[in-house]
Amino acid sequence: MDTVSLSVNGVSYTEAPKIYEAADLPDDPFTGPIKSLAPWNFTFLAVLMFVVSSLSLSENFLVMFVTFKFKQLRQPLNYIIVNLAIADFLVSLTGGLISFLTNARGYFFLGTWACVLEGFAVTFFGIVALWSLAVLSFERFFVICRPLGNVRLRGKHSMLGLLFVWTFSFVWTFPPVLGWNSYTVSKIGTTCEPNWYSTNMVDHSYIITFFVTCFILPLGVIIFCYGKLLQKLKKVSHGRLATARKPERQVTRMVVVMIVAFMVGWTPYAAFSIVVTACPTIQLDPRVGAIPAFFSKTAAVYNPVIYVYMNKQFRKCLIQLFTGKGTIPENNINQTSERPGFTAEIVHYTVSLVRLVVPVACYR
Repeated sequence: MDTVSLSVNGVSYTEAPKIYEAADLPDDPFTGPIKSLAPWNFTFLAVLMFVVSSLSLSENFLVMFVTFKFKQLRQPLNYIIVNLAIADFLVSLTGGLISFLTNARGYFFLGTWACVLEGFAVTFFGIVALWSLAVLSFERFFVICRPLGNVRLRGKHSMLGLLFVWTFSFVWTFPPVLGWNSYTVSKIGTTCEPNWYSTNMVDHSYIITFFVTCFILPLGVIIFCYGKLLQKLKKVSHGRLATARKPERQVTRMVVVMIVAFMVGWTPYAAFSIVVTACPTIQLDPRVGAIPAFFSKTAAVYNPVIYVYMNKQFRKCLIQLFTGKGTIPENNINQTSERPGFTAEIVHYTVSLVRLVVPVACYR
């Protein structure tokens, strides 16, 4: 055991050796696991991330591949859905894979650069997914309510929507890399996120701006678009319900369910982030703090399942891809963008769903 010799005014003294117990040393998530947590906690999270990442990667890749394989699916409304699949795929490829590896070891052994990468990637692609749903809602509003009269949804409009989604999301998620706030290790020590716990006012200004632009604003777009559909309902004759077209009902129902699924996955994490930002000194068990973050990553699994089970045309393409059997209908599922005569008939069905669903998404 080492001793320390000191010399004061020519007189030598020997300082008694200091004994450090393992429990006295501070937890460093880059060098070892949190000592207060049993190893099985990290094993459980590693298994969870392996399952979630494997499902998400395979499902979202399948959506992208089938859409590429069959031209019938390459329609304007599908552009944003495929974009959602790409965002979910990248969330799992970066954040999911890194999270699996770090939980398997019990700490963030990859270092600070990987921490920044994971924090940025999960945040960036997650916001891309949320804004994709907002743009998807706007497209349904545009197709059904026709705010610009005879102007119809075209491929160029969808491409502009995609450009906006990726650019806007990047603008508001990259600043922590440059120093406005930061991406840091979460309390459980195996995943990274924006620094919600900072007491610095500059960091707080970023968090407030981030919530407004990347959560409240897209949610506001969703509420506005479906609110306009509610207004449209009042102008539609109930006698037209019987003539509502099934393909349009399926597409609209699919969009609504995808939005609700995303909100169920991400709202707990957003609410948790707001709480710890408002009360950065709050004392929480690391496992409690980790639940919303890990639960939000499961959202990448929902959308492909919803897309497959609620899109008849996609299902037929999928069956033909794997079995070579069946026929694929040539009519595209976006006919509301080309045939305004059907607009009024589908509004009642659309808004009836929204009336039940949007309050859940907003106040969950």
